[in-house]
Amino acid sequence: MMRSCHLLASLLFITATSLIITVSTTVSAADTAEVLQVYILAGQSNMQGQGVVDLDHPKYYNGGRGTLARVMLEPRNRTHFKHIRNQDGNWVVRDDVWCRYQTEKELKKGRLSIGFTGYPGKHHIGPEFQFGHVIGDATKAPVLLIKTAWGGKSLYKDFRPPSSGGTVGPYYKQMISEIRRGLAAIPKDFPEIGTRDYQLAGFVWFQGWNDIFAPDEERSQYSEHLINLIKDVRREFDRPALPVVIGELGNLGDKAGKNLLVIRNEQRAASKHKAFAGTVLFVKTAHFARPKEESPNVSHGHHWFGNAESYFLIGDALAHAILQLRKPH
Repeated sequence: MMRSCHLLASLLFITATSLIITVSTTVSAADTAEVLQVYILAGQSNMQGQGVVDLDHPKYYNGGRGTLARVMLEPRNRTHFKHIRNQDGNWVVRDDVWCRYQTEKELKKGRLSIGFTGYPGKHHIGPEFQFGHVIGDATKAPVLLIKTAWGGKSLYKDFRPPSSGGTVGPYYKQMISEIRRGLAAIPKDFPEIGTRDYQLAGFVWFQGWNDIFAPDEERSQYSEHLINLIKDVRREFDRPALPVVIGELGNLGDKAGKNLLVIRNEQRAASKHKAFAGTVLFVKTAHFARPKEESPNVSHGHHWFGNAESYFLIGDALAHAILQLRKPH
């Protein structure tokens, strides 16, 4: 009888302990889900966003070819693009993903939708658009995208990181400043997010066009400077294994010239640096280039001819890559 009582007590203790463990695990998961996930999207004009949404002037926008409003109706895109407009025909506004982008003229902030680019109004998208949709769908926690991008800027000079020596690039400094300002202003800019904890969840680099035109010696140093930039950004925010994705300078697709190909190879080489194993990925984008005849800005090869399908697919690929890095290994 005594042995049975001891056995019963032991079973009750084990059951109670199991319940405590289960509850603790559930609470921990809930706490994690409440931590704001912050992604930094950095680069130059193609990160600013040049994808045309709905402008269709026959002279200036090629009659609307390659705009978001047009390409989403293509049979090949209907399934992949169906989430971006609601039943009323309006562009979807996420209720779990926010974006902050300080342009030269205004601070754009709010729930993710079209328009978070360097242009006024809501007629363009950048990689942030589909990037935010993919990350939002894959993340239980709320998500904030902080964009820091300026057109016509090189890595060698403008974004030159401290570890590269010489004069630190003014836009490297401004990038760090914008990130810090954005993080500090979360409660003010996004009161619906509140004062919850945040985690710097990833860094996306999409840049390189201006470095095409640098002297050969400078161009061949691109990978060295990009390696240093990644290390310095991680050091700035005390995230030594911060997931980083490098978007290929895929402009012009297979028609890219020699200098452009050099930058692509330099970007790929940087991603393979031995210190970055399992934390940095290079994402090919050249296959997302579309012909100028099928795009709104036929003279803007440096901006993917303004083709919204290109920017949508780039954002999609960058997001899936960073999610791959964030999976438990």
